[in-house]
Amino acid sequence: MAVGIFDSGLGGLTVLDAVAKRLPDVPFVYFGDNANAPYGVRDADDIYGLTTAATQRLFDAGCDLVILACNTASAAALRRMQESWVPPGKRVLGVFVPMIEALTERQWGDNSPPREVKVKNVALFATPATVASRAFQRELAFRAIGVDVEAQACGGVVDAIEEGDQILSEALVRSHVEALKRKMPSPDAAVLGCTHYPFVEEVFQDALGPDVEVYSQARLVADSLADYLDRHPEMVGGGKARFLTTGDVRKVSAQATRVLRREINFQPA
Repeated sequence: MAVGIFDSGLGGLTVLDAVAKRLPDVPFVYFGDNANAPYGVRDADDIYGLTTAATQRLFDAGCDLVILACNTASAAALRRMQESWVPPGKRVLGVFVPMIEALTERQWGDNSPPREVKVKNVALFATPATVASRAFQRELAFRAIGVDVEAQACGGVVDAIEEGDQILSEALVRSHVEALKRKMPSPDAAVLGCTHYPFVEEVFQDALGPDVEVYSQARLVADSLADYLDRHPEMVGGGKARFLTTGDVRKVSAQATRVLRREINFQPA
C-alpha cells in the first residue's frame, strides 16, 4: 500500500518533497491533473468531479490513503467526498487541517469551544475558488474567536508557476500582496493557501515584510502525516514513488525536474 498525493498540477510537489524527506520509507504515488489545471477558476461541481476521478485513480494504484495536496480541491470537494463518496477502508485527507492546527495551537480532535489565539489578523492568499468557498474561515471559526481573516484571490499565480515564468510570478505575487495590504495594512500572519505558493514563498515574505509570519503548508502537512501514520501503521507498505499525470508526460516531467531540482519521470495516468 502507498500514500497518494493529488494536485491539479505541480503545486502538490512541494508537499510530496516535504513528506518524502520526513518519511523516506513511505512509498508515494503522485497524481497531477495537469490537463485540467488550474482548478482555481472552476465551479464546485466541476472540481468535485475531477477530484473524485483523480482520487479513484489513486485508489486503483494501491493507495488506501490519499492527501488532497490542493487547497482548491480541499475547500470545494473534500467534505462532500468524505460525507458521501469515500469507500470503506479508504481515507482522504486535506491540507487545511495542519494549517488550522498550527494557527490555533490545538489538535483537530479538540472539540472544546472556540477560544482566543495569539494571531489576530490573518492574510489568506489563495485561488479564486478557495477564497469563494470560505472553507478556511469556516474551519478557523470552529476553533478560534477574535481572528480577522482578509482573503486575497491570487489570479494568475498558479498559471505563471506552471509555465515556469518567474518574472511574472514575482510580479503577480507583489501585486496581490499590495492589494491585500490596502484592505489589511498590518497582518500578524499570512497563510499561503495554495500548494503552488511555496515555490514563491520568499517573494511573499519579502513583499509582506519581516514582521509577518508566513505559514506554508508543506512542512506542516509532512509533520501531520507522520503523526497520522504513527497512529495508523497499517496504511502503508513498501515500494517506490510513482508519478502520474493527465498532461503531456515530457513537459510535466521537465517542469517537475526543474522545480524540484532532481530528475522526476511522470507516467500517463
